[in-house]
Amino acid sequence: MAGDDLLASLEAVSERFNFGEYEAKAYLTILEHGQVTASEIADYTDIPQPRVYDTVRSLSDIGLVELQESRPMKVLALDPAEAFDDLQESLDTLVDDLEEQYTQPARGTEAVSLVKSRPTILRYLSEVIDSAQYELMLSLTPELLERFESQLRRQHEEGVAIEILISPAADAPDPDEYDYDDLASTVKARRGVTTPVIAVADGRYSIYATRESLKGDTDRYGVIFDRSELGFLVSMFMNTVLWTTAETVRTDGEDVSFPRRYGTIRRAIADMVDLDGEFYATIEGRDVLTGEELVVEGKVVDASITSSLEEASLVVETDEGRVTVGGQVAALEDIESFEIRIGRDSPPEPAD
Repeated sequence: MAGDDLLASLEAVSERFNFGEYEAKAYLTILEHGQVTASEIADYTDIPQPRVYDTVRSLSDIGLVELQESRPMKVLALDPAEAFDDLQESLDTLVDDLEEQYTQPARGTEAVSLVKSRPTILRYLSEVIDSAQYELMLSLTPELLERFESQLRRQHEEGVAIEILISPAADAPDPDEYDYDDLASTVKARRGVTTPVIAVADGRYSIYATRESLKGDTDRYGVIFDRSELGFLVSMFMNTVLWTTAETVRTDGEDVSFPRRYGTIRRAIADMVDLDGEFYATIEGRDVLTGEELVVEGKVVDASITSSLEEASLVVETDEGRVTVGGQVAALEDIESFEIRIGRDSPPEPAD
């Protein structure tokens, strides 16, 4: 479609949808009653009597109602399926033509991005969920759990370790009626409506959004962290503030298979503490003093974590001696970990 034709089509659709508040109220009232007079419309709505005639004539001009010029004038409802039929065809054609005009933008997300629109926040939530390769932590409302259920099920089937926090707890699906096993390894619920919406994939790609922003409140926001060190704050907040103040709804209790990758040291230590036997680790991270990126590997000789989850560390016996390993922004340990791989018989191979 030529540029001028496409513009004309857009303008035509815009005019057809040019519903003001009075048009919308009058149209719904006419649909509800089937046949009404102008005075009845004024009685049923808060439309001033002098404005009713202009309003219903506007609806008639765009083919949504029929006017019978009697005394008093009667307004008849038309079947919406018929009234909107030509508009549906126009929209289908317009969308096809717009798709031809559309150029896919390069969405090279900045390290930190601020977004405000509800559709954009939902798109990024979906992206974070799909991007997880081995670990996914989520704080969702029951409505969002339902919205992303198929994606979570698919990721869980692919072997991604998923932890979900649902709030408000009072509205969380009943575990006796809802199959959480298909979606996550651990599910918790948190009281009240103060909990933000969060998604963290592999400890690196995350989103933090206020609940109000998902209700369409433009004064609220979501923040995207794409491989930014600031994303650690989201993960830490999720682990230490939200996760520790929530009640467990269910946990799968299944045997954890190894080798296994972790984006957070807390989860790595939690799995090892729950299991017996020897463990070996391959750590990708950096020296906390020099900032040099490195890979260390060896037998895990100690693993500790505080009950508040604020402090967690590993001690690994390497060929050069023992090194201590902490999580992101570690300062007390020798190594700040970016990614942890745990194996049973030997250190797992590092990432390519």
